[in-house]
Amino acid sequence: MPDPTVVLGVPSRPTATAPAVVGVVQEYLAHLTVERGLSANTLAAYRRDLDRYVAHLVARGRTTPAEITAADVEEFVTALRTGSDGGAVLSASSTARTVVAVRGWHKFCALEGLVAVDPASAVHPPARPKRLPKAISTSDVERLLEAASVGDGPGPLRDRALLELLYSTGARISEAIGLDVDDLDLTPGRASVRLFGKGRKERVVPVGSYAVQAAEAYLVRARPVLASGGIGTPAMFLNTRGARLSRQSAWAVLRAAANRAQLPGADHISPHTLRHSFATHLLAGGADVRVVQELLGHASVTTTQIYTLVTPDTLREVYAASHPRALG
Repeated sequence: MPDPTVVLGVPSRPTATAPAVVGVVQEYLAHLTVERGLSANTLAAYRRDLDRYVAHLVARGRTTPAEITAADVEEFVTALRTGSDGGAVLSASSTARTVVAVRGWHKFCALEGLVAVDPASAVHPPARPKRLPKAISTSDVERLLEAASVGDGPGPLRDRALLELLYSTGARISEAIGLDVDDLDLTPGRASVRLFGKGRKERVVPVGSYAVQAAEAYLVRARPVLASGGIGTPAMFLNTRGARLSRQSAWAVLRAAANRAQLPGADHISPHTLRHSFATHLLAGGADVRVVQELLGHASVTTTQIYTLVTPDTLREVYAASHPRALG
């Protein structure tokens, strides 16, 4: 049976013959446990990452923190992506997590006075590939919204109002289910909703006419019925017991509508899909990226700019329409 104290051939707990770096790793993990209060799962991940790093260092003849150079750290990052150290090949995101652990350990060594210079301070993980947010077409959005209102009783009216509001405002699902009735102003021509985003940061977003109509129908014909089963709550969206609709229930509403509409990839459509579609369709319609940033509640325009990434299909369309010799 393999020794549980040995990972990749290097002791993961201090022994009389273990390299000094092993003991410093243990001190760092103890520091994370006591000072930072990290969870057991997070600590286990840090241990795995640092065990692999220690094995890499020992293989290069580095046994104390003072012997480690920036080249050692950079070579380790390369090994994570290529498996050249005999370990598993990691994705960009997993490599980034491991580099965070390594950089944290080196910073700890510097703060403890074990080294004069931090060799990992200038080493960064590989950039994660940018992925286009998933959005559905405007026709699929229409099919989804129509499917949400199929059926009798207060449920379909509530479901249509919820999904119309998500698409009309680009709200996060947590923002939508957190709404109170007083957060909506349905005045014709200047309808708006007050949303509370991350850190309770408030923003006011316009509400389109279709969402206004759906919200009014829900408030007049459905919410009073749902509220009669509860003890009174200011929440905008209620469940059948008259309490605030949960995130899980909101997900179920969307999933049921997507399946009913027989949308492609229905099982992968989430509330965030409507937020992505909101942003993508606005930009496709000519909206300025900074306006979309404000509507989405992004702290930085950099976050919003991912929606401006050009797809191959768009490139082909623009090329075909613009280049004088694109079409023969």
